Amino acid sequence: MLGGGAAVLSFVLISPDKAAAALPSVSAFRNPGCACCEQWAQRMKQAGFAVTMTDDPELDRRRAGLGVPASIAGCHLAAAGGYLLEGHVPPEDVLRLLREKPEARGLAVPGMPVGSPGMEGGGGGEPFDVLLFAADGTWKVFASH
Repeated sequence: MLGGGAAVLSFVLISPDKAAAALPSVSAFRNPGCACCEQWAQRMKQAGFAVTMTDDPELDRRRAGLGVPASIAGCHLAAAGGYLLEGHVPPEDVLRLLREKPEARGLAVPGMPVGSPGMEGGGGGEPFDVLLFAADGTWKVFASH
């Protein structure tokens, strides 16, 4: 205790290398040559994830095989920590998903909303929802931006 009964707090600092090592790697797949997917990957890397991006001319087939409903398809597909990430999901929502570990198949940002990570433009953005989807194809809003 210090002075008037204040408790002493101690903090453990984690180096960026150790913080990144604690996060699962992200394996992403995109339609060949899609530039906004690379921009999304950069946002994920800035958040501490190790990301690999692979061109996949059969991306829709991959989605269907993994149970991603076509109605919530986005721009690219990724996997991290046992979850799927469909489209321009913000890194902070991925971190929340991994922290909370809900029973779900993954997160999706349908379409390509302007202002979502990787789709930032010069004129601001549009509101968008991040959906938490289940293996049976049902979904609910996980976050709104």
